[in-house]
Amino acid sequence: MVAVLPAIAVSSATEISAFAAYSAPLPVPGVINDDDRFMALRDAALHDDAKAAQMHASQLGQYAIPSYVDYYVLRTRIRSASAAEVLAYLKKYEGSAIADRLRNDWLLVLGFRGDWANFDQQLPLYVVNDDSQVKCYALLSKAVKQQRVAVEARALITSPKQYGDGCYQLLNALYDQGQFTDADIWSQMRIAAESSAMPLAKRLGKMLNIPEKRLVEAMDKPTNVLKKEAANDRLSRELFLMALGRAAKNDPEKSVAALQKFGNKLSAAEKSQAWANIALPASQKLQPEALTYWKRADGANLSMEAYQWRVRMALREGDWKMVKSAIAAMPLTLKNLPAWVYWHGRALQQEGKKEEAMAIFASISDQMHFYGQLALEERGQKIGAPALVKPVTPEEMAPITQNPNLQRALKFYAMNLRFEGTREWNWALRSMSERELLAAAEFARQNELLDRMVNTSDKTKADVDFTQRFPTPYNDSMYKATQAIGVDMAWVYGLIRQESRFATAAKSHVGASGLMQVMPKTAKWVAKKIGLANYVPHQVNEVETNIALGTNYLNMVLTDLGGSQALASAAYNAGPGRPRAWRSTLSRPVEGAIFAETIPFLETRDYVKNVLSNATYYAAIFEKKPQSLKARLGTVVPKGMSADEPEYQ
Repeated sequence: MVAVLPAIAVSSATEISAFAAYSAPLPVPGVINDDDRFMALRDAALHDDAKAAQMHASQLGQYAIPSYVDYYVLRTRIRSASAAEVLAYLKKYEGSAIADRLRNDWLLVLGFRGDWANFDQQLPLYVVNDDSQVKCYALLSKAVKQQRVAVEARALITSPKQYGDGCYQLLNALYDQGQFTDADIWSQMRIAAESSAMPLAKRLGKMLNIPEKRLVEAMDKPTNVLKKEAANDRLSRELFLMALGRAAKNDPEKSVAALQKFGNKLSAAEKSQAWANIALPASQKLQPEALTYWKRADGANLSMEAYQWRVRMALREGDWKMVKSAIAAMPLTLKNLPAWVYWHGRALQQEGKKEEAMAIFASISDQMHFYGQLALEERGQKIGAPALVKPVTPEEMAPITQNPNLQRALKFYAMNLRFEGTREWNWALRSMSERELLAAAEFARQNELLDRMVNTSDKTKADVDFTQRFPTPYNDSMYKATQAIGVDMAWVYGLIRQESRFATAAKSHVGASGLMQVMPKTAKWVAKKIGLANYVPHQVNEVETNIALGTNYLNMVLTDLGGSQALASAAYNAGPGRPRAWRSTLSRPVEGAIFAETIPFLETRDYVKNVLSNATYYAAIFEKKPQSLKARLGTVVPKGMSADEPEYQ
């Protein structure tokens, strides 16, 4: 087999998307200035075209940002470059964002080669350290020195989307050394099955000597495996358990029937695992029966997703005792997240342990997010806007305007290179004090980079400037549009803050455009509905048109979904059919916070929380009085049921 070198790193899925946006080759005849040549160089680097990169770089001897010119040339041959060349670059541009990115690239190559001497030397100098592959190689470096890293590895490798050569090599090494047992590899196999990660499953299958045909059948045709009782050997039983979970993704009831028919010879531990494998997909389908399955899964090996969905289904069904016990069973990394801190407090409250609950709420009620707001309300307070901070002075602004990283960021943003611009901007913020962060946010405002202003100001803890965090641009247009149809302006601003951070040219990977990120088909449909004469597609990016289309659509889904901002926010993100389906699975009215917590799509779940959290702050600003997030979330009621019917306690 030919070894495949690891892909050179970028720091996030968002950055990958932004970087790839300029991946189309730029025709040489179109090169007319240095910025165009730089774009062509960048594209050549993305395609690992060393010859083209060198050619374009040779014409950029006086370019304003030489570190990136040199980086893109070196990047195309990082796998063959000598250590001396790489070290020379790192020394020349020491302390820069792009040097840290090259170090990331080189660490991947060093890890792949097993050059642990150079890897161990460079790793402590890697500042951002956000690459999961580098983290896997770092553990592998320790493992080859016979250090015990199994505990760290189990905590690190939990999401197949982040796996790659480094994590695969780490799994193999730990298994070969006996640091990982068969149970660890089967645990990884369950994660692969939950995530439909066939490449991972096949790699793990080779480690466990599973015939590929049998593994593929359990993954892709699980109902075939469930037609008969599993043979009395571990492999057959494990594949049977895997097939139960895979089949439950389509039809949990069939998996339950197969388990009840053929599960007699499974051990108690295997039966618990079988119920857990069924419970997770049943939970993600919001089936009320999932809670019963979870109760039968006590002691099972759970993934990070499974731990959380067990709590979510207990919340949905009002079983506070199980909410408490399921949170208690979580790994610390999950248990300490604000979401589970808050719901733990709520469970204690239900038990009558008020003082203990209040102490837990107090631990997060000063945090400015969805759960911090809810915790504040549990303590009997409402959500207001903090007092105005002292404005930044010209003296504070002066060094910020001269910051070389921020200047490079402005250059990249002007070229619409948000990938590089955001990297440089964030690098500049790393060591800033709170006052410097406020000044940087103000600098972003002065340069009409409202998304950078919001994100930068969000980083302060003590000095909080709401005019930066929750800006209200286009106020006149927004007021007219919302007043005309009677939709809550605070809610619309909260949605825009989440959708585009007020970047008028924002465009999502699926084609949504403008402030309110309106999809082309939706824009055309709404324009027709509201009688917007002579509408043409490019108008969706005009501020007033975008606001008109977005607010009218938001109002339409709000009306369709009974006036619930929680449901309508979900509909704006995921389409109106999905929240209707999610609501239809409810057996009782639930508070809006529980509905939001149990939305099956991660993106939509976070979206609804953030939009309504934002809206609560905006309402506090507009109305100049404290607000209730709980009231805004309201109660989500199954269609045809009265909101007055009591929730289970």
